[in-house]
Amino acid sequence: MPGIKDLQGKVVVITGGGSGIGRATAHAFAREGSKLVIADINKERLDSVVKEIKELGMEVVGKVVDVSDKSQVEGLAKFTIETYGRVDVIHNNAGVGIGGPLELFPLEDWERIVGINFWSVVYGVKYFLPHMIEQRSGHIVNTSSSAGYCGIPALGAYTATKHAILGLSDVLRAEVRRYNIGVSTICPGVINTNIVRDGKQTLLPSAKLDQGKMAAFYEKYGWPPERVAKAVIKAVRKNKSIVPVGPEAWLQWYMKRASQFAYDLFLRISVKTAW
Repeated sequence: MPGIKDLQGKVVVITGGGSGIGRATAHAFAREGSKLVIADINKERLDSVVKEIKELGMEVVGKVVDVSDKSQVEGLAKFTIETYGRVDVIHNNAGVGIGGPLELFPLEDWERIVGINFWSVVYGVKYFLPHMIEQRSGHIVNTSSSAGYCGIPALGAYTATKHAILGLSDVLRAEVRRYNIGVSTICPGVINTNIVRDGKQTLLPSAKLDQGKMAAFYEKYGWPPERVAKAVIKAVRKNKSIVPVGPEAWLQWYMKRASQFAYDLFLRISVKTAW
């Protein structure tokens, strides 16, 4: 099934659009001439991106939305349809990073990360998909991670949510193909965004890595979010399924499939590195 080749005038909704991957993707779609609805819980960041897009001369609306609240995501879908009469691309991108060994990980942190990372995707699919089915076209982009197919010690809850997104997207892609709707799962590796700085960690006393060190690592070695945005555009155009972004993401993708021994060794080394 072909993707959406021409993005000019297409209505694109992006959650988590106030910074990082969401901001870069909004700019990428704007350069293609798309009409944008971007959502974020942080109004200051959201307003900044809206201003940037408008300065490019493109059409954009910003909406403050808590994506873990289903009524707010439903409202975002209603606003989009009432304003534009259709939706061509929904990019379920919002997410948070909360780290720590599973033996210490608080239940309230489980509830928060599952609500933002996974339930937000479920809500996005639930409330936007019916409109795509009705119009018999559209594309759903879900931001997972290389952690969606390769576990990362100290990020067990994050890994669980990203695995869930990947599994949901695989099934969804097969089910909605008959409606001429595409589904892509974006799986970035190390990307220089605010996810570590905005996140939270629960650490063992012996931990070798803390939030500050991780943020510094991402800032120094992370790929720019524009690299992910470029992959998103390509995925929509070509209706690509699973899209690793970055050499480390591709390495993990092949390692997991080539050798269970190598994968287990990677996990053991990662644990020793973390604490």
